[in-house]
Amino acid sequence: MGMFDTLRSSYDLGAGFHKELQTKDLECCMFQYWIDPAGRLWDINYQGTQNLIINENAENVWERVKPVPNGSHGKVSPVFIDKEIEVYPAKWDAHYAALPRRYLTFKNGVLYGVG
Repeated sequence: MGMFDTLRSSYDLGAGFHKELQTKDLECCMFQYWIDPAGRLWDINYQGTQNLIINENAENVWERVKPVPNGSHGKVSPVFIDKEIEVYPAKWDAHYAALPRRYLTFKNGVLYGVG
């Protein structure tokens, strides 16, 4: 499926679109976004909130590097975009039905229309 961004919405986008959504129309770099109840788009940035601890004695290669929270908080910043993005549910278990999609139109970072 490739790279995508995750979008969580507190704004009512309709049935099936109230949990975690995905889109390929923003940065497409596994970033996190949030739509607040007023329809504003926000970027959620967790950069610098964890340190990597190296354990050279670990038997499994996947256990050698471990992220540990360092007590720092992330940043939430407004995103001022003027474009239409396509969103779809992150999890869709109804294999017999097509993946539902919605088109969200933003003007200056505020949700203007849902189609």
